[in-house]
Amino acid sequence: MKKAISQSVLSFILNGISILSLLVLVVALSKYKEVNYQLDQANEDRFNLTYNANRFMNGSAYLTNEIRAFAATGLTEHYDNYLNEVNNLKNRDIGVATMQEIGITEEEQAMINEMSELSNTLVPLEEEAMRNVQEGKLDEALNYVYGVDYSASTAQINAIKEEFLDALDARALAQVQSLMHESDNIKTSMTIILVIVVLLQVISMIFIRRGVLSPVFVVRNQMGEIAQGNLSADFALKSDTSEIGMLVESIHETKRVLKKYISDIDSKLSQMAEGKMDLTIDGQYRGEFIPIQNAMRQILDSLNKALSQINMTAGLVSEEAERMASDAQVLSNGAVEQAAAVQQLTASIQELSSQVDSASADASNARETTEKAATQLEVCSSKMGALTKAMLDISQSSRQIEGIIKTIDDISFQTNILALNAAVEAARAGEAGKGFAVVAEEVRNLANKSAEAARDITDLIENSMDLVQQGEELSSETTQALLEGVSGARTSTDLVDRIAEAAKQQAQALHQVSLGMRQISDVVQTNAATAEKSASSAEELYSQAEELKESVQRFRLR
Repeated sequence: MKKAISQSVLSFILNGISILSLLVLVVALSKYKEVNYQLDQANEDRFNLTYNANRFMNGSAYLTNEIRAFAATGLTEHYDNYLNEVNNLKNRDIGVATMQEIGITEEEQAMINEMSELSNTLVPLEEEAMRNVQEGKLDEALNYVYGVDYSASTAQINAIKEEFLDALDARALAQVQSLMHESDNIKTSMTIILVIVVLLQVISMIFIRRGVLSPVFVVRNQMGEIAQGNLSADFALKSDTSEIGMLVESIHETKRVLKKYISDIDSKLSQMAEGKMDLTIDGQYRGEFIPIQNAMRQILDSLNKALSQINMTAGLVSEEAERMASDAQVLSNGAVEQAAAVQQLTASIQELSSQVDSASADASNARETTEKAATQLEVCSSKMGALTKAMLDISQSSRQIEGIIKTIDDISFQTNILALNAAVEAARAGEAGKGFAVVAEEVRNLANKSAEAARDITDLIENSMDLVQQGEELSSETTQALLEGVSGARTSTDLVDRIAEAAKQQAQALHQVSLGMRQISDVVQTNAATAEKSASSAEELYSQAEELKESVQRFRLR
């Protein structure tokens, strides 16, 4: 990482120099204020010194003028003014005291002392002049105040005054000028310091603008790109050892870490999408990315567990589906065969029903014939002449009845066989054939009853034939025979009624059997269709199970 001065250090240096300059400026300002105060005080002292020096000098001159005026005029007011100055006003003493209080040099004090001593030498002369004036000796008084000694002393005092004033003014002026020069120097220094502070602030602003604000704007834009998920956006700033450089390095490191995490997650998810579930989520994720790493591990564990279970289940489903398809195919074949057998049985029962219907019609005809025979037997007593013909008719009718009975016997035999076959098929049908078995048993019972009735009728016909033969042989016993014939005819009529009723019931039973067989046929057909659908569904389930198994086997599990 390139070394660079820290923004904080540079800012601290610039701000430190600025603060130091401001402190110097404050000190200079305080010094300037103090110098200005001293300057004002020096001007004031100069004025006061000059004023009090003039007051001291004016006081001396005032005493000289008043004493001379008193000597010249003799007016007491001048004398009073003189005494007032000496005793009350005391301008000379006050002026000297004030100058001493303000501050004067030893040379200046020596001058004042010299002037005081000279002034003191004038006091006796002035006193003598005032006494002469009071005595009326004005000329002598004038000689004292205008004499050579007095004038010499006064001239000497005035000379010292001028020298004192010049020295005092020169000293005060020099002090004022020195303070003014110092004030100007301080003002110049303050101006320079202020310019330096302004330049430092301008430099600091330029530095902050270029070294801090501009990179901060770039960093802000880069962070906006990162917030939008754009980790490949250009970031021209280079990292260094400064604060901004370290911030830039943090952003570069953040982008590198995010790209690394995203690349790793993308790689893992791509491999998972390709079916590679035997991955391991390695690498050290940090901070808020640790839950993502844990979640990916949990997802892989859950997918491996779920897909393993699905693979196992798919294998079991495939095996069961294959077994179910085989069983369904067997069931479908059996249902088809059962449907064919039921159709054959239905055709046989329909044929038997047709035969029973025919037998029922023959029984009805026999009943009519028997009734006619009974009627003929009833009127045979009045129609003896037709006995032979009637006997022949009876013999012929008996032969027809014998044939019909034989037919009924055959139908009973066939019905019994069909009932046995129906019972066998009903036993094969299981639960679905229970009702049909009951019907078959009833048909069998009816067939047995029909056979028994046929045998009875056969026996009766044979008896009738014997009786006819006896009637032919024994015509003497015709009436008795006719009576027996009527009785036999009645019996035959009853038997024929029973046969007709049995045939009718047998026909109804066969119709019911036929209806039941049609229902059984429908059920068997439905079972066959259902079995075929089950077989087809089982085949489809087996196919789907195989596809599921193949799909799951594409995943490479742990």
